[in-house]
Amino acid sequence: MALSRPLEPTQGLEARLKLDGESANCWDSLLQLHACSGEVILFFLNGETYLGPGCCQAIRVIGHECWPEMFGSLGFATEEGDILQGYCDHEATHSAPPPPSPLTLEPNKSIQSDNSVP
Repeated sequence: MALSRPLEPTQGLEARLKLDGESANCWDSLLQLHACSGEVILFFLNGETYLGPGCCQAIRVIGHECWPEMFGSLGFATEEGDILQGYCDHEATHSAPPPPSPLTLEPNKSIQSDNSVP
């Protein structure tokens, strides 16, 4: 009869993929990046200088909180991953301020002077 020995804990797939309570954000970001892949392709092919906020958020989360090397496994060269992260980091720190609050107008009040005719 063959007995199995218990496996010693090593840095397995779970640790490398950061499969903990916060990893759902990583997986959601990966799906978001997949959804905005058209924007990313146009960014590189046509030199478009715009990536939507959702796309940039996914790029920032993947690059800073999850697996930065994931960009390479998705087909991006290291330089392209760096460019995407740099663009999105810049956009996050230099985004336009929110528009000012709308002005509220009050109706004019008519003031009668002492010289007015009744």
